[in-house]
Amino acid sequence: MMANGVEKSRTLYVSDLDGTLLGDDSRLSAETVSTLNRIIGELGGLFTVATARTPATVVPLMQQVHARLPYIVIGGSAMWNPMLGAYEHTHGIDEATVDAVADVFDRYGAHPFIYRRHGNSMLHTHHYGPMSAQEQRFVAERQHLSLKRFFLNDRDYRHSDDEALLIFSMNKYATLSTIADDLRATVPTCSVMVYHDIFEESEGYLEIFTSGTSKAAAIRCLAREVGAVRVVVFGDNLNDIAMLQAADYSVAVENAFPEVKAIASEVIGPNTAHSVAHWIEADLIQS
Repeated sequence: MMANGVEKSRTLYVSDLDGTLLGDDSRLSAETVSTLNRIIGELGGLFTVATARTPATVVPLMQQVHARLPYIVIGGSAMWNPMLGAYEHTHGIDEATVDAVADVFDRYGAHPFIYRRHGNSMLHTHHYGPMSAQEQRFVAERQHLSLKRFFLNDRDYRHSDDEALLIFSMNKYATLSTIADDLRATVPTCSVMVYHDIFEESEGYLEIFTSGTSKAAAIRCLAREVGAVRVVVFGDNLNDIAMLQAADYSVAVENAFPEVKAIASEVIGPNTAHSVAHWIEADLIQS
């Protein structure tokens, strides 16, 4: 149900990136960029993104968007202020939890990536042990980014004075689901999210945060800060379900997983058709 004009003027629009706002080339289309800038500038819309990505890749992706609000990044464990180029509202994982999580991975002969905030703007990513071909590609695509630095073959990869924001692993979805179940049963101080790769459903990603961390919680925090009276959220993957359920109005793109479309208030066109940006523009114009 559409809200009235007063509510729309204070609506916070939040979109996932991969598979939702981004096209299949994992980029923002020129049409989406120009529409978002019209939304933010001419129409005065409150828009931001909520993503599992880190600022190291979000900032380049969003560089042509005239963003004013913080980005919700790293699955909700931090916000990134694009005006200041700095982290805000970080939620760190305590070191005892880092050790407990690493112990679980050890039982499966696996070593995750541990993401730590270094200063106000850098992210240090630690890893130890051999990497799969998938992990090697992941690192190769990111090792030259200005806001992230990798520390590989780090025997003491569990420990650092920097705040841990995320423990991350990529593998077969079935394998990660098993590890996730073990973590939920044995490490109550962490929050666990496992989801499919949007291009290859048999592959997956596992994210571990401090307990209570989520994109949904970060959206609620940002909504309070900007005085929003209505929150509209867009998503496509399983890790978007909680934030869609927490929104006043939830929108799934046509290419979303069936579970996401089933709980959404509305299903719109696919990510390849600039659907999110056009929906927001129409919603604001109709107010």
